[in-house]
Amino acid sequence: MIKNIKLIIKKFFPSAEETHPLVENMGGCIATDKITVEGHPVRFMYREQPDNDIDSGWRFMSGLESDEYMDNPDNHAVYDVNTIANYDKTIIPHLNAPINSAFEKVPGAKDFSEVFDYSPPND
Repeated sequence: MIKNIKLIIKKFFPSAEETHPLVENMGGCIATDKITVEGHPVRFMYREQPDNDIDSGWRFMSGLESDEYMDNPDNHAVYDVNTIANYDKTIIPHLNAPINSAFEKVPGAKDFSEVFDYSPPND
């Protein structure tokens, strides 16, 4: 018997029907609901050691996430990198960056800048 199943229904922005093939064979990534549900742009992205064979290592955030928000697993999910590229095409030029790369886009900027003093969180 299955116990304690929590059903979460999210309305995504844009919908799956509105996505197009922009990048192929990049694998999965993690993105927050601030991007995929609330429609905020990607403002911070970093690449860590992948968790498995289908993980690209990319993590995408809007920059509006608090530590408490990030600690709640209901606030982020695994997506194909192509899905997040459809939300924000400006991530595409950086997707081949090596592991331990990080980029940020300040409000008003059109492009990302590399961040050199970032260390991924320890799990």
